[in-house]
Amino acid sequence: MKNSIGREIPEVIEGYGKTIPFAGAFTIQPAMNRQAPKVKSMHPGRQKVVDTLESVFQQIPITDGMTLSFHHHFRNGDGVVNQVLATAAALGIKNLKVALSSVFPVHETLIAHMKNGVVTSLDTNYMSGPVAKAVANGVLAAPVVLRTHGGRARAIECGQLPIDVAFIAAPAADEYGNLNGVQGPAACGSLGYAFPDAEYADHVVAVTDYIVEYPLAPISIPQCRVDYVVKVDCAGDPKGIVSGTTKITKDPVGLKIAAMAAKVIEAAGLLKNGFSFQTGAGGVSLAVAHFVRQRMEQEQIVGSFALGGITGYMVEMLEKGFFKKLIDVQGFDLEAIRSIQTNPNHLEVSANFYASPFNAGCAVNKLDVVVLGATEIDVDFHVNVVTGSDGVIMGGSGGHADAAAGAKVTIVVANLLRGRLPIIVDQVLTATTPGETIDVFVTERGVAVNPQRPELLQQLVAAGLPVKEIQELKAMAEKIAGVPQKLKTSDRIVAVVEYRDGSVIDVVRQVNQ
Repeated sequence: MKNSIGREIPEVIEGYGKTIPFAGAFTIQPAMNRQAPKVKSMHPGRQKVVDTLESVFQQIPITDGMTLSFHHHFRNGDGVVNQVLATAAALGIKNLKVALSSVFPVHETLIAHMKNGVVTSLDTNYMSGPVAKAVANGVLAAPVVLRTHGGRARAIECGQLPIDVAFIAAPAADEYGNLNGVQGPAACGSLGYAFPDAEYADHVVAVTDYIVEYPLAPISIPQCRVDYVVKVDCAGDPKGIVSGTTKITKDPVGLKIAAMAAKVIEAAGLLKNGFSFQTGAGGVSLAVAHFVRQRMEQEQIVGSFALGGITGYMVEMLEKGFFKKLIDVQGFDLEAIRSIQTNPNHLEVSANFYASPFNAGCAVNKLDVVVLGATEIDVDFHVNVVTGSDGVIMGGSGGHADAAAGAKVTIVVANLLRGRLPIIVDQVLTATTPGETIDVFVTERGVAVNPQRPELLQQLVAAGLPVKEIQELKAMAEKIAGVPQKLKTSDRIVAVVEYRDGSVIDVVRQVNQ
């Protein structure tokens, strides 16, 4: 069957189950209750601190077929996932599902566990590095489930992703299980992506290298949700947090795109007091923030908040008075960690608060503008951030589809050519974010506006911006680089791409070798 954007979706996918085809960004209305974790009691005198991960496995006990969850706030510096799975392998445990909010190159040992049957299922929001390549090449029999950040929180809270044991990499803990991410040698900042796991998992294990006297302060995740505390030599390396992020680009083409995107924001009439903003950590995205800041300074504009994964540049904008608040679900660098430690206007929030579509209102709904990237965009403005031009998984939605759905204006910025290939295609290889939630596409050769936003088109034309039809930009790119050959894929599905509401927006098929 075809979903509403024309993608072929099987009614049933082996290893995934019955599918709900994507029918529109705001079509599915929830008819369910939040799940409830097991009720427990804790008698006075009982100790939560255990000596080893192996002891935790035995005390719970962890058995074949369970779902173990992890968060990714250490990004490529994570030290917990590999330790936990090595313990599972040593104990002979098989058929585990790993629900890890994002997968990075540091998690390469997952491949061996997948090959030997310790791990047979993976649920994540983003994948890069060796694990992503192995999945794309069919290392798992069951397809990986790729969610959005808000979609993962929704799935956990609504019982669609039940967690047996959540392992929380905790930079600081006390003996009774109070946790935070802002103290200790492995401080990583916000623990926002671990909040749903802690709240809804049947068992919660804090893995830390820094235990302080009770009570810990401040508290991000409270003792009433933590069952065990395990001290290890290293919970994570904060230096790995900055992997994959950059400073403001110095590339002239990137700066041209960023300057044009800032002009789009101003022409749309959104750059005014109370302005709210989200951008990524890439060089062009940060350059957009730089040009926006210049205009805010010139016009003496003070924004209400900046949202999302927080970088040092956004911290500086807070400290210089350009924004009143930062809403932080994930720190992208060491400056973000420093800021959330000390600044009461730098707020730590959960993935649910940030982006879940099934609650009484998430933060992305309050965004004026979000600036996003793309690996491909098609003539219907659908965006791919999951697969590269070779068909191999190299990313994931993360907060892409969430923020695009919530913001008043969603801007995608990208060079017209990516790796010598046109970025605009007739149909993206893998649809991640639907075109109905993308408003403007900005390149160095011009600006394309979604036809569904005629009033925005008029505003940009009136401001003198180089507005072009997206087909016109596509023709420009093809004149330079030619028309790319269509990639051939097999019938085998290696990943299911869920939209934030749990419907299936696309699937990733194994590339023919």
